[in-house]
Amino acid sequence: DNRSQLSSLPLQILLYVNGVYYIFYFLATLAMIIYKSQVFSYPDDLLAPDLTVLFLMAILEVPRSYLGFKGNLTEAEAPLGLSLGLTVGSVVLCVYLLLWQTYVLWADVLLNAVLLAAYGLESGLKVTAIAAFVS
Repeated sequence: DNRSQLSSLPLQILLYVNGVYYIFYFLATLAMIIYKSQVFSYPDDLLAPDLTVLFLMAILEVPRSYLGFKGNLTEAEAPLGLSLGLTVGSVVLCVYLLLWQTYVLWADVLLNAVLLAAYGLESGLKVTAIAAFVS
């Protein structure tokens, strides 16, 4: 079989690194929300939406990562495309935590900027991989 391998090694590495970073991101953001709720006068009606966004993002991260890994390794555009779609949702939630959560600390800006950059790079590699699989 003379078939060339189309799956992307850079994408696979980035999916792995993003998975590890996301665990750190989630725990750090959760710790900061808890910290902010203790240190600042955090209105109760605003604590729930910030936590909801963080947990929704974590729930979204599981199929997003899984479909990315699966789509890349099996060279299938459908799971990779679904993962790309879920990434759009994750980006929206990340932007919420960057701009619209109740209190935004410099650490929030840093954590979210790194995550957005990683999502951007990953999305570019996914589009490139999908194009390779389709051609």
